[in-house]
Amino acid sequence: MAKLIVVPTPVGNLEDMTFRAVRMLKEADLILAEDTRTTGFLLKHFEIQNRMLSHHKFNEHKTVGQLASRILAGETIALVSDAGTPAVSDPGFLLVRECVRQGVEVECLPGATAFVPALVASGLPNDTFCFEGFLPQKKGRQTRLKELATETRTMIFYESPYRLVKTLTQFAEYFGADRQVSVSREISKLHEETVRGTAAELTAHFTANAPRGEIVIIAAGADEKRIAAVSDFPYGMDSIK
Repeated sequence: MAKLIVVPTPVGNLEDMTFRAVRMLKEADLILAEDTRTTGFLLKHFEIQNRMLSHHKFNEHKTVGQLASRILAGETIALVSDAGTPAVSDPGFLLVRECVRQGVEVECLPGATAFVPALVASGLPNDTFCFEGFLPQKKGRQTRLKELATETRTMIFYESPYRLVKTLTQFAEYFGADRQVSVSREISKLHEETVRGTAAELTAHFTANAPRGEIVIIAAGADEKRIAAVSDFPYGMDSIK
C-alpha cells in the first residue's frame, strides 16, 4: 500500500542512520528533501540511488495537495529533512496534516532528533518537559519569555549560535540569573560539547567563547519561589532577580 514515510536522518554522525531508514529510502518511489544537496551526500554515502524532489518551508504549502494525491495514486514517498526528524522545527507538518486529511497512510520511523540526547545529558529533570523549539526572533519574543518564566517543567529550545548569547542574557533577565541551564552543541559530531551552569554563568562563558554549530538549550523549570515573585510583580520583570 502506498504511503508517506517520514524518515529521520542523523543530526551529525552518519552511523546513527538505521538499517530500516536506509531500506525505506531505497524502496521509496520518491524522496522529498529539504535541501537536495545535503540529502544527496547522505544518499551517496549509503549508495541510495533514488529520485529526489525539493520540499522546504518556501514551497511546501503549495505542493502538499499534489503530493498527497500522488500517494493516493500509488506512489510511496519518503520525507527527510537536512537532519533529525522531519516536522520537528523542520518542514513536514503541512504534508503530514494533508495526508491525514486525505486518508493517506503516514508512517514515521523512530530515529535521530537533537533534543533528546541534549535533554538526557543536561542532568535536569526529564520526567516531564516542554519543547519550545525556536523562540520568536522579534514579535512576541518578550511575551513568550514572560509566559515561560513560571513554567515548572524543564524547557527545551533550539537556537542559532549567532543568537545564543542574546537568548541566555534574556533567560537571566526573565527566568532569573541563577536558573540552571544546559547548552549542547554539535550533537554526535566530532566537537560535541555540553556546558552546564546558571544562566548568568553560561552567558559569560559563551560571550568569551563564541559558539559554533547547531545548539539545543535546556532550561530548568521555575520553582515555587520564582513563581511567587513573578506573581507579585507581573509588570516588573526587571526587578526580579
